[in-house]
Amino acid sequence: MKTIAILATAMLLGTGIRATPLPATHATTTYRYANVDGVRVFYREAGPKDAPTLVLLHGFPSSSRQFDSLIPLLATRYHLVAPDYPGFGQSDSPDPSKYPYTFDNLAKTTNGLLEQLGLKHYALYLHDYGGPVGFRIMLAHPERVDALIVSNANAYQEGLGKKWALIAGYWKDPKAHPDVFESFVSRDAAEKRHTLGTSHPERYHPDTWADEFAHLSQPGQRAIQSSLLFDYRNNVAAYPEWQAWLRKHKPPTLVVWGNNDPSFIGAGGEAYKRDVPDAEVHLLDAGHFPWDEQVDAIASLVLAFLDRRPRR
Repeated sequence: MKTIAILATAMLLGTGIRATPLPATHATTTYRYANVDGVRVFYREAGPKDAPTLVLLHGFPSSSRQFDSLIPLLATRYHLVAPDYPGFGQSDSPDPSKYPYTFDNLAKTTNGLLEQLGLKHYALYLHDYGGPVGFRIMLAHPERVDALIVSNANAYQEGLGKKWALIAGYWKDPKAHPDVFESFVSRDAAEKRHTLGTSHPERYHPDTWADEFAHLSQPGQRAIQSSLLFDYRNNVAAYPEWQAWLRKHKPPTLVVWGNNDPSFIGAGGEAYKRDVPDAEVHLLDAGHFPWDEQVDAIASLVLAFLDRRPRR
């Protein structure tokens, strides 16, 4: 059979017939850049542009790459945009003297990208650092947010795992606790953010944390990440404001939370129902990056949730 296939291919080539490449489908991801206030911002995009938009906001220390397995499963029915924040992934990493690395600034740049793309309505998918970025965008532009999807993006004091007590010491005096930051950006921490507590270690790709640690090891990253870790104290202080926004606006909310996450524990996912009583909450057998091992389940839940929403 192999010989026949080779001969058939040779005959086609001999007649001048060439294979026609398949056209791109809605699920095909494209990789783009935009200039936002002088910062080159990278973003992934997929899905039909006339469909409702879902903006995916990534966590630390990853990038929009963390959604690579999820995007094709959602892009058949929705328009997806997933940016890299400045200092992450393929976006520029401006010098901290020119671009202060605070969550206010990350949110401002991300919102600038969404406005540049002409997105007037969208659902937000928040993960980890995507929580403080997304909540700032929601507070500034509540009229644009059609729905909220949350995976291990904390907004409640009870959602903070044990390690946050050590980080609180770092917030009080960073110079007195250098070990906290060193542990935060270590290779061991990069791996355990994915694998700690997992029931399915065979589903985890080692290149993921190897690449994340390689990024953290680049020149300038220590200054960037130490600034953001220190600024994270302002996110915890803002929890009451975020909760008040949820109570006031009550956006349609889906929580798909990795229940084995030692950083943002399951109680933080359940707490969303306190301010959005109709929130749909699913605590999954997964870790901090839940789609690493539950991508099919999460895609099914997200599609069912979004399909129930009225389309603008």
